[in-house]
Amino acid sequence: MTETGCDRRYYAHPTAVVESEAIGEGTKIWHFAHVRAGSRVGKNCNLGKSVYIDIGAEIGDNVKIQNFVSVYKGMTIEDDVFIGPSATFTNDLYPRAFIWDEEHVVPTRICRGASIGANATIICGITVGEYAMIGAGSVVAEDVPPFALIFGNPAKQKGWICYCGRRLHRIAEDDVRKTVYKCEACGEKVEIRKDKGYA
Repeated sequence: MTETGCDRRYYAHPTAVVESEAIGEGTKIWHFAHVRAGSRVGKNCNLGKSVYIDIGAEIGDNVKIQNFVSVYKGMTIEDDVFIGPSATFTNDLYPRAFIWDEEHVVPTRICRGASIGANATIICGITVGEYAMIGAGSVVAEDVPPFALIFGNPAKQKGWICYCGRRLHRIAEDDVRKTVYKCEACGEKVEIRKDKGYA
């Protein structure tokens, strides 16, 4: 249902199947998408063509999920996340067609502001940190630090990334706990914490 009385809460294309009642105001759900009952989609999200949101999946506010992405049970996607077209998520580390149990579901978290490139594969059980960026076609099987730039197969860290999505450059190493980086595009400074094992 896309309307409450005369007050439209969100838009769903006529071909979309929306079973969930937890869809935020201003969200757009496009052609052939399927949002299952028991999932939650926040405000001002954009779910592209043929996106699938499984039972129990949680999507924050201002999330953009491009065409042909499936978000399975066990997934949590926080606010302001970008998921590129045909990115792949998993939720079972030992899949067999003839064996299934809810206990097989392994949770995965994509933190605020992170970006997942087109055709990237995210193996379940990991956390992708805030504002991290995963390059197109990457296969990610380990936790990703906040602000990390990751790409390849297997994916490896290649640098640090700004809030704006551009590469950061080191300008100062203040002490044993942190290193300061600066974005040449927007001028933002970001502190990467060494004491958390990131820098």
